[in-house]
Amino acid sequence: MGACGAAAAVLAACGSEGPPGDANLIAGKQMFVQKCGSCHVLNRAGTTGRQGPSLDAAFSRSLADGFGRSAIRGVVHSQILNPANLDPDSPAYMPADLVTGKGAQDVAAYVASVVGRGGEDTGLLASAVKPAGSGKPVAAKAGVLALPADPNGQLAYISEKATAEAGELELTSENESSVPHNIALEGGGVEEIGEVVQGGGVSRITVAVDAGEYQFFCTVQGHREGGMEGTLTVK
Repeated sequence: MGACGAAAAVLAACGSEGPPGDANLIAGKQMFVQKCGSCHVLNRAGTTGRQGPSLDAAFSRSLADGFGRSAIRGVVHSQILNPANLDPDSPAYMPADLVTGKGAQDVAAYVASVVGRGGEDTGLLASAVKPAGSGKPVAAKAGVLALPADPNGQLAYISEKATAEAGELELTSENESSVPHNIALEGGGVEEIGEVVQGGGVSRITVAVDAGEYQFFCTVQGHREGGMEGTLTVK
């Protein structure tokens, strides 16, 4: 969903028809979070990506000008199928075929139904995606602290809080998603950065920590700013 800043102009050219077929909004939300949420803000989806434009902001003018949500659905669907890509090395680059077929229709329908709305999703949509970073605090075991990245590709680890004993500590972060992440730690004179991984890779660092508080985070551009960080308390 690359060049959403030109949404109004595209809407004017597209008319009011969205993609055909019956959309599954639950599947659309799940797929949006997994495939698009690391780059885009969408309030109702709970996504906080900073590399691409905020979809709520991008379509706010179009909604204010009276464009219908079916028109927005058509624009989003078109941008998914034909992304207005920039430099492939740009953090905002959107690959082709990120979502295809019925999935693209579902994502477009979900985005169009919630973009620009305040509040939270209700009913089955409310539980379609587990809130990012909502897991219980993680405790280190035998000198190893495992902090997997959110498997859905959200900008979060499974928990925003962790504890460990002072001494040598290995931090690991498995990343099952296709969105690149890593693990890094800073505080108390410590600054260590792990390898960026995806698709089942494990980012790891080994540090010596004293009692106090530290911040663990992802160093991929825009991810920490989007909320991918947490606090490690060492006793």
